Amino acid sequence: VLCGFSCVLNPKRRENHLLGRTKLSMSESKIIPMSEVQKHNSKKDCWVVIHGKVYDMTEFAPEHPGGSHIIYTFSGKDGTRIFDTIHTPDIFDKYTDVAPCVGTLDPKDVKETVVEEKKEGEKPPLDYLLNAFEFEQVAKSCLSAPAYAYISSGSDDEVTLRENHSAFGRIWLKPRVMVNVRDINMETTILGYKSAFPVMIAPTALAKLAHPDGEKCYCQGAGNQGIIQVVPTLGSLTVEEITAVRKPGQIHFMQLYVNTDRKKTEKLIRRAEKCGCKALFVTVDAPQMGRREKDMRMKYVPQATNQEDDGQVGNRGGGTANYLSSFIDPSLAWSDIPSLKETTNMDIVIKGIQCAEDAVLAFKHGAKGIVVSNHGGRQLDFSRSAIETLPEVMEALKKVGAENKMEVFIDGGIRRGTDIFKAIALGAKGVLVGRPVIYGAAGYGTAGVTKVLQLLKDEFRTAMMLCGTTRVDEIDSSMVSIKSLHHHYVASPNPDMMNYGYEPFAKL
Repeated sequence: VLCGFSCVLNPKRRENHLLGRTKLSMSESKIIPMSEVQKHNSKKDCWVVIHGKVYDMTEFAPEHPGGSHIIYTFSGKDGTRIFDTIHTPDIFDKYTDVAPCVGTLDPKDVKETVVEEKKEGEKPPLDYLLNAFEFEQVAKSCLSAPAYAYISSGSDDEVTLRENHSAFGRIWLKPRVMVNVRDINMETTILGYKSAFPVMIAPTALAKLAHPDGEKCYCQGAGNQGIIQVVPTLGSLTVEEITAVRKPGQIHFMQLYVNTDRKKTEKLIRRAEKCGCKALFVTVDAPQMGRREKDMRMKYVPQATNQEDDGQVGNRGGGTANYLSSFIDPSLAWSDIPSLKETTNMDIVIKGIQCAEDAVLAFKHGAKGIVVSNHGGRQLDFSRSAIETLPEVMEALKKVGAENKMEVFIDGGIRRGTDIFKAIALGAKGVLVGRPVIYGAAGYGTAGVTKVLQLLKDEFRTAMMLCGTTRVDEIDSSMVSIKSLHHHYVASPNPDMMNYGYEPFAKL
């Protein structure tokens, strides 16, 4: 586990803790009233209740990857609600390097932790939603403010966040007529594996922020639509739990953040291999997390009133992103790719390419694929969109003879089937979709994920038909105009004009 309440502890504490495990069942049998827990509310004596069990966090709190302040905020209290937004309930059972359990909370003091349910009728029926944008509107009403801030935020002024989709609006299609398009085949292959249409579910973190079933919703939605899910390193569920609910023959890839402790990285790779993952998507664009101010502000937790300031400068500025990412190795370099290739038989895909030069380097270092991506507009603001970068990447790969030897995918801003069509026309083998899937799960669980993907598939099919193509491999650059793609200030139809007359949800 790379984040949360588990980490590698110092040797002395580990020894003491392992010795204490023999007394675990005895400790858990001890009934502790909440009045007693509340007495242990200082840095020197810190107890926290998680799912009815009382844990002594005194020694662990300073080592917590997310900072000690979040644990101290819940010292002497029940921290189940915030714990559940990050972790699976059984994490203490799976990993020994955690704070010791000192007892069980008195049942009469246990307050059931329930995610607030929306009242019947507060969101429209699933069939009412007609596009990916509408799912975000529904999700915003379902998610907590911190959850929505984490999911929707981009870095700094969020210029790149908005540009990721806006850039697609500067690419125009060239419809064709009098072509027999009665039979449309949207199937393709991704790294040699069949996919019902050229879309993968992107590896987004903390799915339980959106829905209690977490990444299981994504897995089942992908299975329903016959596409591939990329499992995240920072999922709310483990790779074992996610892949356990897949359909027979369903394909998974694994996303990897390289840990500063390379042994942990290797361990995660082995787990992914054991679960049958076929490719390893190595994220390389996050040596430092971007400043996602919306997330940073919403995740600010006031210092507990009974605590003195511990001097942690990052308390307000961290946000969920920094909370999760302290383990990521900022020294990761091209020279590390050979050792990664030696570690696994999975295909290596480099995720986070943002220029032609790095695309060529990825090819030269033996990558089987790349994902052109700016991390959803969450890293460096004013980075170019993936769709704008794609043409120069394809041209550079063509010059070195790599055009058909390394598959290229893009991630970021995909909201319509026409966006998928444009990406394929400019050379992408497929696209990854992140936020729309999250928003689908937030409102409707697995059914929402399935519906979002179905809408994209239907729109993609329409684009293929109206552009005179019956197979994905027939889509090429002659079907699009990109004259305005690189001009960021080209006059285009004012979206406000549409917004004045467009009512997405009448009388919800």
